[in-house]
Amino acid sequence: MSKLLEIEALHAWYGASHVLHGVNLAMDEGEVLALSGRNGSGRSTLARAIMGLVRWQGTASFRGVALAGMRPFRIARLGVGYVPEARDIFPTLTVRENLLLGAKPRARRFTLDDAHRLFPALRERDAVKAGALSGGEQQMLALARTLVGDPELVIIDEPAEGLAPQVVAQVVACLAALQQRGVAILLIEQRMTIARAIGHRVAVMGHGAIVFDGSLDALAADARTTSEWLSAG
Repeated sequence: MSKLLEIEALHAWYGASHVLHGVNLAMDEGEVLALSGRNGSGRSTLARAIMGLVRWQGTASFRGVALAGMRPFRIARLGVGYVPEARDIFPTLTVRENLLLGAKPRARRFTLDDAHRLFPALRERDAVKAGALSGGEQQMLALARTLVGDPELVIIDEPAEGLAPQVVAQVVACLAALQQRGVAILLIEQRMTIARAIGHRVAVMGHGAIVFDGSLDALAADARTTSEWLSAG
């Protein structure tokens, strides 16, 4: 049985800078995979490679469909949602306009009403320009806009970065709702705050490759990996 996402021997570059060095990774339907590692380890570049946003070589497929050479909007239409760390909302458009841009007609899993139920603040600020939102509200909007695209896989990069604890709790609740509806999640997170709440499995990146892939308990018991690839310093 094929995997939802399969990546083999993937290399990626920014210009002449070789960032990913033969990444191998796979995900099943409905799985939550936390991708950890120090800053500069290649986690965000892997997300961008999956979405067709950087130059890469190797093999990557979603539901058996090869992603090589595919434009980002076509990858999104296959069912891959992406919430970058920078959020990338449209600041001059209203909250509602941002959501409508991401909405998929006849969505099966998530609708605009679902997004409002998960993030009530977005309903209250429906007509507000997105650029006037707080950082937490912008993160909610970026996540909600991805959800209304009805993805089967959501790639989300550092969703808790810089957010107040109560906003992080809302993000955790949203990702848990995704999990309950069978949506797979590739969660890029350095501190593992959210992963401990919803994660099934963790992969650790170092120097542009996967250096650990296993359960959260196995990682906690692996002092060498923790010290070499995760500890500060």
